Amino acid sequence: MAASSDLNIDHVAQLARLALTPREKAEFSQQLAEVLHHSEQLGKADVSMIEPTAHAFPIFNIWGGDEPRPGLPVEQALQNAPQQRLNMVVVPRVVE
Repeated sequence: MAASSDLNIDHVAQLARLALTPREKAEFSQQLAEVLHHSEQLGKADVSMIEPTAHAFPIFNIWGGDEPRPGLPVEQALQNAPQQRLNMVVVPRVVE
C-alpha cells in the first residue's frame, strides 16, 4: 500500500475538479489512504475457487408479460397536469 505521503492529493483533487483547503487535503489524504488500505486487504482474499460472475445472485426477468391492455381514461391521465387544454398537457415552449 502507498503511504499517505506517497499520495498526490493535489493530482487527485485536480482530476476531480476540487479546490481543497490545506485542512481538507490533509483530511482527504488520510481517508484515501484508509480506502486504499482496505482495498489492499480485499486483494489478499483467495478467490481462486470462485467462478467470475457479473452479479452475486442469479438474475431473472422480473417484468410481466408484454400484453396489450386499456390505457388510462383522459380525465385520469390529466388529473395531475398543472395545465391542460383540449385534453392535452400544456408545457412551456422549449423551441423558439
